[in-house]
This record gives sequence, structure tokens and C-alpha cells, in this order.
Amino acid sequence: MERLMRRGAEADIYLGEWFGKEAILKIRKPKPYRQKELDMEIRKRRTLHEASFLVEARKAGVLTPLVYFIDPKNAEIVMQYIKGMRLREMIFDQRANVDELCSEVGRSIAKLHGSSIIHGDLTTSNFLVVDNSTLIFIDFGLAFFSQRLEDMAVDLHLMKEVLTSAHSEVADRAFSLILKGYESIAGANRVKDLTRKMGEIERRGRYARVE
Repeated sequence: MERLMRRGAEADIYLGEWFGKEAILKIRKPKPYRQKELDMEIRKRRTLHEASFLVEARKAGVLTPLVYFIDPKNAEIVMQYIKGMRLREMIFDQRANVDELCSEVGRSIAKLHGSSIIHGDLTTSNFLVVDNSTLIFIDFGLAFFSQRLEDMAVDLHLMKEVLTSAHSEVADRAFSLILKGYESIAGANRVKDLTRKMGEIERRGRYARVE
């Protein structure tokens, strides 16, 4: 018997078992406002999309939940259950090792970008921390492939905005550590280019708000 863990706008998350192991069942919900056949096709495509990026991220050297089973027809993914704390809570609780975790966030993002993977939803709620030290990326529903500097900069810019809005007291330090971690993998020149591009994105945002 599965136990509902979380309801979301796009999917419900259940805790259950898979061949004797605790597992997560993610089910994408039908949208009644969509034509039935179109809705099935969209949910099928998004299910396959997310599962494939969970696998691709692991190939890039980034830890993600293992995918056990995919049922595209019913828009279901069965994946590894990982018992951990979200990075969001770790920062709120001011855990002693948050600095190292932020550096690891940067290293992991650089590995994704080095494999042309854009996460698309880099928030502190989309990282699990196991045993206060191991970082796990989750929720690749918005991920896509790109080699464009702009897309990588947008990925990092979103992370910066989340830190500023949700963790304002530590945002500057946390993002600085993320960039240092990123630099250790991608190099100083890449970070310099990304920082310049993020500045352009921020200026465009300010102009849009003024208008």
C-alpha cells in the first residue's frame, strides 16, 4: 500500500515498496481541461523526459535517485527512496557543513553543464542531503540539453534568486561558494563568462520591471 507523501500541481508522490525496497512512486496527474488523448501524450512524454534526465545526470557524475521502473502509459516513475533533509532546511537550521554543501552544489551544477544538461529548476528544495554530507539532485522535470552560455547562466541566476528570496541572510556567501565550487570544475574563465551573462540577465529583468 502506497502512502501519499506530497501532492503537487503536476504530480503526486507516494512512498511504497519495489521488490522489498522502499521506493518512491511519482504519478503525473491528468489535466481535465486538456483533450484526453493529448493529455495522455503530454504526461507520457514528460514522464519519459524526467526519467531519462535522472539517468543522464548520473552519467555526468551527479547523484540522483535510481530509476527502477517507468510506466509511460500511466505516467508513472518508480525510483529510489532517499531519506534525507532538503538543502532548504539545512540552510534554515544553519547546519555547520552548509558551506561545503554549497560548494558541492556548484561542483555538481558544473558537471551537469559540462554534459550540456540544464536543470531548469535549481532551488534549494530540489537538493536532498543524506547523512549531513551527500548531495542528491532531484526533480528533473524541467531539464533540457543545451550548450548555450545563456541557458547555463539562467540556471545559475535562478539559484541566486532563490537564495536571495528564501535565504537572504546567507545568500551572498552561499552563492559565492556555489560559484567557487563551479569554478573548481569548469575553470575561472567559464565562471567569468557566466557571471557577465548573469549580469546581463539581471539588467534585463530590472528594465522589464521598470517598463
